[in-house]
Amino acid sequence: MILIPVKNLDSAKERLSPMLTPRERCELARVMLDDVLAVLAACAYRDVVTLVTGDPLAKEMAARYAFEVLEDPINPGETGAIANATMMCIRRGAEFTLVMPSDIPVITAAEVDRIFAAAPVEGAVLVPSGAGRGTNAAFRRPANLFPLQFGNDSFLPHLAAARATGRPVEVLRLSGIGLDVDEPEDLARLLSAPGDTRSQQLLRQWGVVARFAADAASRRV
Repeated sequence: MILIPVKNLDSAKERLSPMLTPRERCELARVMLDDVLAVLAACAYRDVVTLVTGDPLAKEMAARYAFEVLEDPINPGETGAIANATMMCIRRGAEFTLVMPSDIPVITAAEVDRIFAAAPVEGAVLVPSGAGRGTNAAFRRPANLFPLQFGNDSFLPHLAAARATGRPVEVLRLSGIGLDVDEPEDLARLLSAPGDTRSQQLLRQWGVVARFAADAASRRV
């Protein structure tokens, strides 16, 4: 199953507060999720997409794409939510799990296809964040091959855990999946990335480039 953990959208992306208002942060989180879901809806694997969330708006968006929702009412954080979702997958007899975040708006269907094409019969595929510190996609077959512990520096621990299983591990560096949006500088990367996603359109509409210029000018004063 493809698992997409989604935190509460109305309090998302607080680290973007130097550039975006609370309302804008919520709207961007919603639109980035929509960009991700739209790509997955166009994939051959859309029948196995599940959102792990307790957020009402995220559940509405899942329904619009006819994706399943695994309720996450206690909101234990990404690591706890995915641990619970993995147990559910095992109970259902899922062959694999592919975990990806909701804030990778320039993901492409071709990149998702590359993950499945690279996936061993038993083993893992890992996609690091652009900076190489975080994990932006983790494919496991069997579905609980090793535990996932998310955070800013999760990639190397995940790589070590995957290798410790003795099964093959593939590492793919994918520019779309690798671009997650957590810090203000990620907004600049998103704006300069190829494509015209709804997230990119929204940032252009808000004049975020001008905000960066104004911020840089104020620092020089």
